[in-house]
Amino acid sequence: MYIAIEGVIGVGKTTLARLLQSAFNAEVLLEVFEENPFLSDFYGDRARYAFQTQIFFLLSRYHQQNNNVPQTLAAGKNLIADYTFAKDALFARINIKGDELNMYHKVHEALGEKIPKPDLLVYLQASTDTLMQRIALRDRPYERQMERAYIHELNLTYEEFFSKPFDHTPVLKIDSNELNVMQNPEHLKFVENRIRETLELIPFQTSLPLE
Repeated sequence: MYIAIEGVIGVGKTTLARLLQSAFNAEVLLEVFEENPFLSDFYGDRARYAFQTQIFFLLSRYHQQNNNVPQTLAAGKNLIADYTFAKDALFARINIKGDELNMYHKVHEALGEKIPKPDLLVYLQASTDTLMQRIALRDRPYERQMERAYIHELNLTYEEFFSKPFDHTPVLKIDSNELNVMQNPEHLKFVENRIRETLELIPFQTSLPLE
């Protein structure tokens, strides 16, 4: 079983992946983004550093997924990832234009054919205000210059992308605005139950209420 968690920057993908690990007896694959040498410069000057930042992420995500996902699944282990390979293209649509975007899409399409698709994609939704609050709370140095307009544009792009069928992968949408899976065990249980229900994994309760 392969579950991927998606959502805009700051929504809580990594936290949820780690917390669900024991419930599903799964390996966890976390995106490595701190190693991108262009990231800090990108948030300071998006237009200048967009292409370098995006290509670095594309190749990094490809190598990470290609080296880990097939081996984990072939070993019969469950896997939870805090991102999908497809997400990179969402950022590219916003950050790069023209010939650079066309080149990017050709590389992304060629590499994407080799990456296994998840059995379920969990899409965490949140308002832009909620996202900005969560980004501020975690206070990563390279995110301090992040503009609200950029996060809002990403939010709209994610909503548009996941409003359509996602590459033959079931999508479970969860409104995370009022969720606090770190401090409220019932909230975490709610998300786990929704996943089990969607994948028809026993045990689960039909329409488990969230208080």
